[in-house]
Amino acid sequence: MDSIISSATHIQMPVPNPQASSHEAPPKQAQPVDKTLSSASDLLKLLPTGTVLAFQALAPSLSNHGVCHGAINRYLLLALIGGCAFSCVLLSFTDSLVGRDGRLYYGAATFRGFYPFNYSGTRAERDAVFKDLSRFRLTPMDFVHAVFSAVVFLAVAFADAGVLGCLFPDAGMDLRELLVNLPLAAGFLASMVFMIFPTTRKSIGYTDMMPHSQ
Repeated sequence: MDSIISSATHIQMPVPNPQASSHEAPPKQAQPVDKTLSSASDLLKLLPTGTVLAFQALAPSLSNHGVCHGAINRYLLLALIGGCAFSCVLLSFTDSLVGRDGRLYYGAATFRGFYPFNYSGTRAERDAVFKDLSRFRLTPMDFVHAVFSAVVFLAVAFADAGVLGCLFPDAGMDLRELLVNLPLAAGFLASMVFMIFPTTRKSIGYTDMMPHSQ
């Protein structure tokens, strides 16, 4: 009887699970990168899509994935960052609306009103298609949004790992922590400004593309 019980009883030893180790907490060195990616993904919603895609497509090549071999890489990368920041400023002054003819028009806001890019016609035809363009004139808040759009983009750009490795190869831990946490501070500040002072622009390339209607 004892032999039957002993033969039916067995002890199951714990077997190390290789998948369990893969779900362990990442090392501390990867946490700043994860924090930067999560904050940058939220900030990209405040920027024009085309500008962001252009930067993400060209930055890895121009920065040589963070290993710049000469000054030409740094100059090209700085030119890309400056051009994209300038694009964010310009696109903040654009707008879109649907005319009385049902067509969608893109244009730029001016101090007098709205100047459509894709419209050609006489003054009489223009007055028939567009009712009152003076209400789309530039306001001081447009310049505030343009400045903060550029600030948000610069914060995201300089927090990129490739840009950081190319432009600041000998940066210490303090500078790296500053650049890593910069998108968080810029995002909080820009979100507060955009929430308190919302814009009515339906700018080209932004997420909110529902145009004005005449």
